[in-house]
Parts: sequence; C-alpha cells; structure tokens
Amino acid sequence: MRRHPRRGEAGRQVTGARTARGQDRAPSIRGAEVGRRIGVGLMYGLWRPRVLGAWRVPPRGPVILAVNHSHNIDGPMLMGTAPRPVHFLIKKEAFVGPLGTFLKGIGQLRVDRSTTDRTAVTQALGVLENGGVLGIFPEGTRGVGDFADLRSGLAYFAVRSGAPIVPVAVLGTAERMPGGREEGTGGVRLIPGLPPLRSRVDLVFGDPFDAGDGSGRRTRTALDEATVRIQERLSSHLENARRLTGR
Repeated sequence: MRRHPRRGEAGRQVTGARTARGQDRAPSIRGAEVGRRIGVGLMYGLWRPRVLGAWRVPPRGPVILAVNHSHNIDGPMLMGTAPRPVHFLIKKEAFVGPLGTFLKGIGQLRVDRSTTDRTAVTQALGVLENGGVLGIFPEGTRGVGDFADLRSGLAYFAVRSGAPIVPVAVLGTAERMPGGREEGTGGVRLIPGLPPLRSRVDLVFGDPFDAGDGSGRRTRTALDEATVRIQERLSSHLENARRLTGR
C-alpha cells in the first residue's frame, strides 16, 4: 500500500519533484524541427511517400499522433511527412552510441519499456504542455501493425493531457517484394528488409478525437474504457485507410 507523506515530507517531495522536472525537461521543438527537415530529405529522396489527410492535424496546440507500427522506418517516415515536428517515444535500446546522441539531438524521447519510466512520462507530458506533437506507437512494439493489441500508455497521455489523438496509418513499409525488385516501379532494395527504393508508401491521417469521456476521470477504469474507445477509432481508421489506398 502506498504511504501518504507526513506533514513536512510533502514540501520536500514537491521540491524534489520540481528539481526532477527541471532535469527531465521536455526536448526543444527546435531539435524536432531539425529532425523533420532531415526526414523530409531522406524519406522523399529514397521513397515516394503519398500523404493523405495531413490537413487534419491541428496546426497548433498539443496533439498525439497514434501510429501503427510494422517496420522500423515507420517513425522516420512520419517524421519526414507530418505537417509539424514530432517527438517520438522510442525504446531505450535504440539510444546507443552516435545514434543515441543523434536521436536526443533531434528531440526524440528515450523510454524504458520494461518499467514505468517516470523520466519519459514527464518529458512526454512536457511536450504536450508546451503545445507540441507527441508520436506514439500504441501497440508498444513492432508487429503486424493492425492496432489489435494496445497498451494503456496512449490512453494515459491523452486523458492526462487532454490532447486530441490523430490516428495515422502507415501502409507499404512492410510489404515484401520477390526478387528484391518491385514490379512496375523498378524499385531496388537499398538494404534487405527495407522497402524498395522509390516504392510508394502511404501515410493516411485521420480525424482528431478526444479519448476521455468528458468526466475528467483518471482512474484505472477510466483509462481502460478510454483504451477501448481508442482501439475502436484506430482500427476503424486503419480499415478506411486500406480501403482508400487499396492496400
């Protein structure tokens, strides 16, 4: 059972929280904008992204992009095609060596998925408090990318911050082409496992929606209910995106 602080302890805890908040400050949007510019050059230079519905992303204020995840380039692809700079929650295993320094420099957030990473939570909420864009793979890890198994993190950030969620379907990054070439485009794989060069990748943005029920509740039950609502909206968007793009 969690022990409540005694008088005198509360003040020290608040001071400690403020200190931690200063240490865990949200990344600068300037870094994310640099990352966006790099992403634009790479993604449009190597592939042929087709972006549909980007106008649905609110032009200002906090917003959460909920993205399906079936390939490692889904994140960079969204960073290079979204209309606003994006701060992604990325697993800590990616933050090694020069790559880790680079990811931090472009405003991405390191998260330890094996525990409740309070630093990552604080930074992510800070991004939203500052009116930024937070990118989340709600399935938690790369898989089929069909939003079938969502973790509660997305609901927590949406309900806690009040930020709207914009569903994003990334389609075409995980398609497998026989022989290393894509029929009809002449695409050649740069690296095994990556989509063929100059192949088409579709990114479909959906309508923003609120995850909460309007009551302001943040209980475990409220988050579970929000997760169900989110999953229904994301699954519906993915189905519509596949129908729209023919994938």
